[in-house]
Amino acid sequence: MRSLTLLRHAKSSWDDESVDDFHRPLNERGWRSAKAMGEYLATHEKQFNLILASQAERVVQTLRGLAEGGWQHGPVQFDPAIYHAGYQELLGIIRATSEDVQRLLVVGHNPTIGTLAAQLSRNGGEEVLGKYPTGALAEIELDIGGWTELEPNNGQLTTFVTPKSLFKD
Repeated sequence: MRSLTLLRHAKSSWDDESVDDFHRPLNERGWRSAKAMGEYLATHEKQFNLILASQAERVVQTLRGLAEGGWQHGPVQFDPAIYHAGYQELLGIIRATSEDVQRLLVVGHNPTIGTLAAQLSRNGGEEVLGKYPTGALAEIELDIGGWTELEPNNGQLTTFVTPKSLFKD
């Protein structure tokens, strides 16, 4: 049994039109959401053997926000291919993960993150497909012995958390 957690980066800023998409930073709401998600991860003692992440600025800042929320994460591997990866490409990246990794977190972009969560889940796919807001996290338990066995519908969606659900106001 393996666990795959998919996190979409937090809300980014569109305030400065001179900044290209790759370099867009988080906006105020994004920072607040990332910190709240970090607090959630810390409170629920979520740990990962490996974190695969896009190199985009908003992903880097999302990880920083998680840490500011109190979550101490494991090793991060930034993969430039995640930024432009479609469903098949991201599936390939995950399948290439070392067999030593039991719990994997992937931090990336929509629509790929949401599509992957929906396609891998036997249940709850409709919950995440098309409704995967910035900063949302899906945890999928997988009935596989190794990452190379990863296929559509061989996972069980066990958690779907949005930043909005974490705010008490």
